[in-house]
Amino acid sequence: MKKNTRIKFKRLSRFLKILSPFLIINGLILNANANIISSVKPIAFITQAISDGVTNTDILLPDGTSPHTYSLKPSDLAKIKTAELIIWVGEDLETFMPTVLKNIDKNKQIELMDIPTIKSLLRTSTNNHGQQKTHTHNNDYDHDHHGEYDEHIWLSPKIANEIAQAVHDKLISIYPDKKGIFDENLNEFTVKLAETEQNIAKKLINVQNSGYFVFHDAYGYFESQFGLKNLGSFTINPAVQPGVQTVYAIKRELKEHQAVCVFREPQFSPAVIEKIVNGTDVRIGELNPLGTDITLSKNAYSQFLLKLTQQLLDCLDKKLM
Repeated sequence: MKKNTRIKFKRLSRFLKILSPFLIINGLILNANANIISSVKPIAFITQAISDGVTNTDILLPDGTSPHTYSLKPSDLAKIKTAELIIWVGEDLETFMPTVLKNIDKNKQIELMDIPTIKSLLRTSTNNHGQQKTHTHNNDYDHDHHGEYDEHIWLSPKIANEIAQAVHDKLISIYPDKKGIFDENLNEFTVKLAETEQNIAKKLINVQNSGYFVFHDAYGYFESQFGLKNLGSFTINPAVQPGVQTVYAIKRELKEHQAVCVFREPQFSPAVIEKIVNGTDVRIGELNPLGTDITLSKNAYSQFLLKLTQQLLDCLDKKLM
């Protein structure tokens, strides 16, 4: 070997030794990004239960943001491009997703609203399950974008089982050697959810005749399954104070329907709600349909449903007052 060649070889060896840790770190970063992404947190609760022990679950929308109005950041697009699987609800809920996903392999996506077993369980946006419900809207209100069907499907334990099955089947196609883990995770999830449903039914049986109003008509699946008495909904923009006529109209509705509670959500201004219930006997409660206060874990979905149940009881159950 010539002298110049030996010098070049030694330099290349030294360079590769210096570079190798960076290559390893970069590989780990790429591998860490190659995971599962769920659009909203409650879907991630279900996904995490099935993927636990094999791969990471990430959530696209940060806490406190709405899937109706969220704008993707460059970092979100980077996550989507490197993900092995993207799970989202549907284009009427996450209006920004179809454009982003048009160049992503269809085999790397699950659009939940398109799954036949989920389609058969959907309720329409106007399906009130035989109850006389009031939907009050005027110029003071901020309307969510709703399609033909109610897309808050994560609030249905029945649909949650179908989501878990779909995620399970897709993960097996990605990681066929991990089938045993996914099978065990799915079985655990199904058994745990059945126990949780029984627990919730027992807890809510005494408040099924207690009428209430919500500001966001998101809870239809949950209410239908557990026989709750939602009298109506108002979708208030917290940035806009309701006018005098609006406040009067809502108060009249509350009295006429003999509501026990009005439920706000974390993003709504307490001052607005207090103004509406002032002079009535109606109590104020809080519901969190996105589980923003729940930590992502294997049992997070059941924790989410139980927390929602407790929030309902805290306001509806007179014995707890």
